[in-house]
Order: sequence, then structure tokens, then C-alpha cells
Amino acid sequence: MREETKKKRTSFNYQLFYRRTALIVYDIISVVASSFLALLIRYDFEVDTVPAEFLLPIRQFLWINILLTLLIFYFFRLYHSLWAFAGETELQNLVMACLCASVMTGVGINFFKLSSQAVPDSYYFLYFFILLMFLFASRFSYRFLRSRKHKLQNRKNSISVMIIGAGEAGNTIIKEIVTSNYSTMVIRCIIDDDKNKWGQFIQGIKVVGGREKIIESADLYDIDEIFLAIPSASPRQIREILEICKETNCKLRSLPGLYQLVNGEVNVSKLRDVEVEDLLGREPIRVDLDSILGYVQNKVVLVTGGGGSIGSELCRQVATHRPARLIIFDIYENNAYDIQQELKEKFPDLKLTVLIGSVRNTNRINSVFETWKPDIVYHAAAHKHVPLMEDSPNEAIKNNVFGTWKTAMAAAMNGTEKFVMISTDKAVNPTNIMGASKRICEMIIQTFNRHYDTEFVAVRFGNVLGSNGSVIPLFKKQIAAGGPVTVTHPDIIRYFMTIPEAVSLVLQAGAYAKGGEIFVLDMGEPVKILDLAKNLIRLSGYKVDEDIKIVFTGLRPGEKLYEELLMDEEGMQDTDNKLIHIGKPIELDERQFFVQLKKLEEASKSECRDIRPMIREIVPTYHYQEKRENP
Repeated sequence: MREETKKKRTSFNYQLFYRRTALIVYDIISVVASSFLALLIRYDFEVDTVPAEFLLPIRQFLWINILLTLLIFYFFRLYHSLWAFAGETELQNLVMACLCASVMTGVGINFFKLSSQAVPDSYYFLYFFILLMFLFASRFSYRFLRSRKHKLQNRKNSISVMIIGAGEAGNTIIKEIVTSNYSTMVIRCIIDDDKNKWGQFIQGIKVVGGREKIIESADLYDIDEIFLAIPSASPRQIREILEICKETNCKLRSLPGLYQLVNGEVNVSKLRDVEVEDLLGREPIRVDLDSILGYVQNKVVLVTGGGGSIGSELCRQVATHRPARLIIFDIYENNAYDIQQELKEKFPDLKLTVLIGSVRNTNRINSVFETWKPDIVYHAAAHKHVPLMEDSPNEAIKNNVFGTWKTAMAAAMNGTEKFVMISTDKAVNPTNIMGASKRICEMIIQTFNRHYDTEFVAVRFGNVLGSNGSVIPLFKKQIAAGGPVTVTHPDIIRYFMTIPEAVSLVLQAGAYAKGGEIFVLDMGEPVKILDLAKNLIRLSGYKVDEDIKIVFTGLRPGEKLYEELLMDEEGMQDTDNKLIHIGKPIELDERQFFVQLKKLEEASKSECRDIRPMIREIVPTYHYQEKRENP
């Protein structure tokens, strides 16, 4: 019992007790001061002119007034609020408490008829405003002083910010930064192309001019970060502005898009670092998936490699169109688990099956097809990393070539309607094992299409931003580590597309499929990797070759300076979508092809020391450097 009493004593909050006591004492003084100040103000502070019959009732009612006022303040929780974080609710309580106390004072003085002559009505109004002023000063001065203290501390290490955009989004960002107690940012200037806003102020910050003032103002105001707050701007407009901003060596951040403004989600937390894809400067590819994905509705859809970058996005987009069942097949359980949890949360009604296994395992892949009888297959499972496959060519052949063979055969034997294989631009005139293996996969697909009812097609495209193994995440890690940024060759170029763009075009190509086609996606203009590296360094707020150096490491094994999307002999056929083309199937000797594949399979299983010459026999356009010793 003594221990419990001791604990209660030690848990008593003396600091809170002292604060509340101080507030009560202050409020008592405020009631007394307000009572007499109201009368003095009424008579212009001339004490001699104040009638004694007015002072008498105020004095007689004073102690009752104090007691009742403290009870009213307690009822309105004026002794329980955290005034350091006081807001609109606390202010309302404060006003209502003072109003009730003033009404109670008037009722009390008149009810008890403490004076033969009524106190002037103006007295009660003055009493209310004076009491409110005293209480407001006591409660909100603490918040104000605390806020000033934090801001002064934070500004010692403050970040100078320029806002581009004097619209609603910019105003919201400015307001949040200016009013925050904990912000370490100081907004120095605002940029906007609207001449009507030049010279005007938003929250005390001047709009100094249009985009032509960006570089000058960044230097004049010693800007550290630039916030792009124009969510309605087109990609082209953003690119034009960012091309100017990247010359300032300031870090750039941007609001994601217009929908943030519509949903009322504009705030500092929604700002993101400007990504290098913002500088690609083209409108995102839009596909009306609702009109083309009808073919997956009420169908059993299987995605091999469903946990990978492309495979998982295929699953997301298919899931939105009510398949009868979506089956994810992947050998890597962590990726499969991640997409499983995501789809369960977003699509609770989706019939989802997640299976672990390898496309190289004949019995496993046959069992999956026999059990679930998929109507549509998207075959995204593959080894794709070029340098790693150069060092392990037999694994590329086992997984890519014969994994595709086994999956395609299982589809043909189990009545699959449509089989769409994900290929790559590296299959065109390949210089690496990965590309050559994918070219063989395309040949398998076209051959199978001639002999089975299943519609077999391939879709070929280039690099996708943000995919596993993409150069962009590598550059970001290198910049975060202080450099250097490694580029293989100053002239190397690549085609780029975002994952959702590539996948939406894959799905549309699947809708166009009649069997045997190699669909080629239009990737737009190629981009120099060196330019990407420089832009990403600048967008991160650093100077190229001063803060972050760029080092050229030489082309990796099997790497080309540029990629091609179509072989010369394939020709080109258009589709209804100008971004999707069809390569004409190339004639081949099927009997010889199957004999070569059999030898290739045996060689890969026996871990052949150099399988490249054998691949060259199958893919005559395959060119490679003479073999290094394979580990």
C-alpha cells in the first residue's frame, strides 16, 4: 500500500500543477483588473468622475464574480488545453467563456440589486472585451513565443527556397512553410509567367518575375532549393522550365500533378524530387485500356514472372478488368508476396492465385496449366541482366529459351487462347547472350503459332524507367553516395518508356494479336545516357564534374552503343495504334531449327564451356566478341 502511495506521489505532475496554478492566479487578476478598467475606460480614466454607486456593486460582487468566472473557465477547459498547439477550437472556447462570464456578471449585479442605480450597459461590453484581451494574451502569447523560438532556431540552418508558380498550389505550399513552427525553409522569392502578378506579394513574399528571372534570382537570393508548384503544367512546359532550373545547381522538387490540387492534397509532404523522366519532355502514352481489355474479362489469366517489374504491372492492369482469375507465377517468393499483398488490398474481390515455381521445371509448369487451364498467358519470366548473362550464358539459354519452350508447349497442350511473350529490342542483331536468347524465343513463338490453335505473339520494346536493373536507380545511388556516376560510353543511347506505358501497349498488342506477330512498340526518340546522368546530377542540386564526377567505364560485355527495334528483313506493318507496329515473320527451316534447339538444350545442360558458336548457328545476326573463359 505504501509503495502504491509512493508511486502516486512520484507520478504527480508538479510542472502541470504550477502552470495551472499560475493561470488561475492570472485569471483572478484579470477578472479584478477587467472589472475596474471597464469602468475607468467608460469615464476616460478620470477616477474622480466615477460615481461611487457604480463602484460599490462591483466591489461587493467581485469575490462571487471571481469564483463563478473560474468555474466557467474550468467548464470550458481553459485549464486543460495544450496552449502551445492552440487553434480554432481553443479560441472559440476562450470567446464563449468570456462571453458567459460577462453575462453572468451583468445578471449577478442586477439580480442582487447591489445598487439603486443601474451600472451603464457599456460597462458589460467593455468588461467582456478587456477580459477576452487578458485571456487571449495569457493563452496565445505562449504559443507565439514558442513559435518564434523554434523559427529562430531553425533559421540558423535554414534552406533558401524559390517557388515557381503563384497559383493556388504555390499559395498553399507558401502558407504551410510560412506558418510552420518547425520548417527549416525560408521562401525568398516567387516566379510566375503571369505579368499581372509581377511585383505583387503572396504571404509577404514577392513575385519577382517570369522564368527568365530564375537564374538571376537563384544567384541573387542564394537559393538552395526550387519548388515547382504548377500541377497543371504539361510535360513540355515542365521540361522547358526544368531546362532553365538545372543551370542553377539548385535541388528541384515538384508537385506530382493536377489531381493533387483537385483532391485538396497540396502540401509540402506531396512535393517530390524532380525525376529525370520529367526531362524526357513528351506527353505520357495513353491507351484506352477499357476498350481493349475486354478480352481478359471473365478469363483466367496467367502471368509468368508476375513479381518482376513488367510482370507486376501487368498484374495490376489486368486486375482492374475483372478477370475470372489472375494467376501469378514466379520463382522469387519475396516479389510474388509483395504483389500479392498489394492486389489483395486494392482488389479485395479479385480471385487471385500466387504460385511459386520455375518455368524451367517441366512437371511444375505442366501441372499449373493442367490445374488452372489459363485462357491468356503473359510470359514475362526471363533472365534479363545483360552482363550477368554474359558470364552465365548456359543459364540464359535454360531459363529464357527452354523456359519459354516449356511454357508455350504447356499452353498449346491445355487449350490456351492467347500467349503473349515479352521480348526486347536487344533481340535485334544481338551482341549479347540475353538478346540472342530472346531472339530464339521469338522464333519459337512464331513456329508454335503455325502448329497449334493458340495465338502465339511476341512484343518487343526497349528500356523501361524504374525497372529492376534500370540505369536510373543506379545513378541515384551513386549520387547519394557522393559519386562518381559511371557511364559506360559517352555516345551510348537508349530508348526509354515508363513501366505503365510499356505494359499498356503490351496489353493492346495482345488485343490486336491474330497469331505469329512480333509487335514492336514505338519508344520515341532515343536518349543519350550521358545526358541522363548530367541532368540527374543537376536536378539533385550538384555541379557536374565539380561536386559529382562522371566516369566512363567502357562498354560492358555484350553491350551495344545503340539498340534497334526492327531487323532489316522484317519490314514494318502498322496497326490502329500508331505506337504499335508489326514485324513481318521471317521464314526459317523448322526441321533444322528443332534439331539445333535439341543440341542447344543438351549443350546448356552439360554446361558447355562456350555455347556462343552454337547460338550463332541458330541466330545468324548474333555477333559477339571472342569468348573469355566462362567461370
